[in-house]
Amino acid sequence: MLKAVVFLYVFHIVYTGVFTGVMISAILLKINYIRGLYVMNKLVKEIEQLKKEKNAVILAHYYVNDEVQEIADYIGDSYYLAKVAREVDAKTIVFCGVSFMGESAKILNPNKTVLMPDMSADCPMAHMAQVEKIEEMRENYDDLAVVCYINSTAELKCHSDVCVTSSNAVKIVKSLPNKNIFFIPDENLGRHVAKQIPEKNIILNKGFCHVHVSMTADNLKAIKEKYPKALVLAHPECKQEVLDLADYIGSTSGIINYATESDNEEFIICTESGVGYELRTKNPNKKFYFAGTKHFCPNMKLNTVEKVCHVLKTGENEVHVSDETRLKSLVPLDKMLEMAK
Repeated sequence: MLKAVVFLYVFHIVYTGVFTGVMISAILLKINYIRGLYVMNKLVKEIEQLKKEKNAVILAHYYVNDEVQEIADYIGDSYYLAKVAREVDAKTIVFCGVSFMGESAKILNPNKTVLMPDMSADCPMAHMAQVEKIEEMRENYDDLAVVCYINSTAELKCHSDVCVTSSNAVKIVKSLPNKNIFFIPDENLGRHVAKQIPEKNIILNKGFCHVHVSMTADNLKAIKEKYPKALVLAHPECKQEVLDLADYIGSTSGIINYATESDNEEFIICTESGVGYELRTKNPNKKFYFAGTKHFCPNMKLNTVEKVCHVLKTGENEVHVSDETRLKSLVPLDKMLEMAK
């Protein structure tokens, strides 16, 4: 194909006698584009072969790059991927996401090899709670359940009673016998849950997702003015001022399902832009606009096809969790999977 493109350009030059700087640039751009496709196709074929050799599967969160989602065996939100990690029949899991996801997969599957394409891909919010604060809250409240968003470190899970995701938080918290709930680490998700369950005393922690809090009511109003027919679909990690303007509030999978089932043709999406891949795939004739100016997670974007191939080939970036940590953090994860059924 590359030779054919070059031949056509050379033929045009010889036949017309026209050879300009613009034409040279066009030739080079086309050559680079085709070379990129060739390299990508070669990588994908190599990954498929390595998966067979290593009995491996690739799990990808909705927020990673499009090309990584394209090669994944399973794509989803944190709750879906946690279930898949436990149920999938594979010796090796390549988890395209951030560190707490790889940790959770290893905790649920101690006998499987869990690899991360980039070990530096981390979630700042996962660290935004302190064990000392949890212990203080337990001393102050007799009837307390520590509810830990799955977007958290294994250490925080060790000191929690149950984990939740944005898709099952309301259901699980409502089912708990405890009246007093300390919700960690995300304040905005905790506030959203509290509004749904006013009979509970939900104590909030000061954690946040830097992507979702970058979206403001002013951003949203400006986009809404430009696209007045668009429905606003927001993730509960957004600030209350944004949620107040939303037509639908839900997890990433909830947002995708709502947009897919809706008769509306335009949507303003208030979450990380990676979800656009699945939205466009399922709804090629619908239009999606993203709120805010920082609607991408740089840590999620550290996952690349090249890195997936590398860890499959070398076995590098294996996730390790000590037995003590695994057993303690497994309790709230298991409880989540059971209560969310």
